Amino acid sequence: MTVFLQKLKGICPDTTEKAMMKQYTTFRIGGAADFLCEPENEEQIRQIISLCREEGVSFMILGNGSNMLVSDAGIEGVVIRIAKKFRTCKREGNSLKAGAGILLSELANEAHKHGLSGLEFAGGIPGTLGGAIYMNAGAYGGEISDTLKEVQYLDADGEFHTLEVEPEMFGYRKSPFVGNNRVILSGVFELEEDNPEEIRERMRDFQTRRAEKQPLTMPSAGSVFKRPEGHFAGALVEQAGLKGYQIGGARVSEKHAGFIVNCGDATARDVLNLIAYIQKVVREKYQVELEPEVRLIGRE
Repeated sequence: MTVFLQKLKGICPDTTEKAMMKQYTTFRIGGAADFLCEPENEEQIRQIISLCREEGVSFMILGNGSNMLVSDAGIEGVVIRIAKKFRTCKREGNSLKAGAGILLSELANEAHKHGLSGLEFAGGIPGTLGGAIYMNAGAYGGEISDTLKEVQYLDADGEFHTLEVEPEMFGYRKSPFVGNNRVILSGVFELEEDNPEEIRERMRDFQTRRAEKQPLTMPSAGSVFKRPEGHFAGALVEQAGLKGYQIGGARVSEKHAGFIVNCGDATARDVLNLIAYIQKVVREKYQVELEPEVRLIGRE
């Protein structure tokens, strides 16, 4: 056991060396991370980050791994997984304060349980709250930032902050947390009281529409491409005749052309090659550049 691993385990006992990332992503793709830590509390996160900075070791934050493609060569440094110990939710008036590790499906169900409306759209998004805030996740006309009022986070120096959310801070798949080392800890949502049955009916409607149109039974990372201005990415891919097109174990879903699915043995290289091919065909046919929404993570 290396000295660095001993130090990591001293801070966070739930630390794994050479953790296969395919076990921690919804795509079920990815090589090994050097180290994966699952901290129990904020203090452990502070100390892990401090150790990484002292030792010159890179680190990244992981939630449910639902919007990322991890390299076949894995991830250098430390992956800090904000998950099971941060799956908290508490009502305060018409607000819900939730930990970054809570699944969006759990958060939507908590809101419904308390008769609070505003998060129905999030019930089928396969991610954690931290990741959803990071990318301002959305579906069916709703976005996380619509009802988000506060975010608690640690900055790159491990200092605690509360961000008062203003509408202009967030946009389509962007937030103040993209591209920096801030670690989202929790969020506060201001919701509206409503009839629980009506809330449940809206949630059922969204879930039915999602099941009809999306390949939920196969591993994927969700929508592959951002919505290009004036178009829908999935429609362009379908019109280009690419539904079902496959490279290696990666295939354009026959159910929704905006998704790439793992047929069981896909590599990250298969997915990247398929993405590049889709971009090329759509560019040539429609003069539209498709920008990946899926985050590409790990070693080259």
